[in-house]
Amino acid sequence: MGRVLVERALKGAGNRSVTVNLAESSLSWLASRGRIGDRQLLAGETLRADWERARLGPSVTMRWDVAPRGPGKSVAPDPTTSQLDAKRRFDAAIAHVGSGLSDVLWRVVCADEGLAEAERGLGWPARAGKLVLGLALDRLADFYRIR
Repeated sequence: MGRVLVERALKGAGNRSVTVNLAESSLSWLASRGRIGDRQLLAGETLRADWERARLGPSVTMRWDVAPRGPGKSVAPDPTTSQLDAKRRFDAAIAHVGSGLSDVLWRVVCADEGLAEAERGLGWPARAGKLVLGLALDRLADFYRIR
């Protein structure tokens, strides 16, 4: 992973700033600071790989793989076998983790939200997300059979 370092001003801290690595994911940030273990990191990165391989994220550019079929009509391409397999694994992993834990898991791993931002978005108290995310990542590691 490359490094993309930028200076960001700290809110409410006067003239203080902090250097931020924009290429670092929320999950790897937690791992680099000892907040999650290697097994949990690998489980999260495996889920993210399945999510990306299944192309479940929002599309921000034009789809050049769709052929026009007359004015205003197009035909979507058939998804590949690996894309379908990744979607099945992703759906099964989220189901295995469970609805109470998968919300924070998806926000931090797939949407790449920071833990504090995910807690606010879910209406949780501060620091509750760390515990719940840890439980979710442990269940996810069990699903992927990561030792």
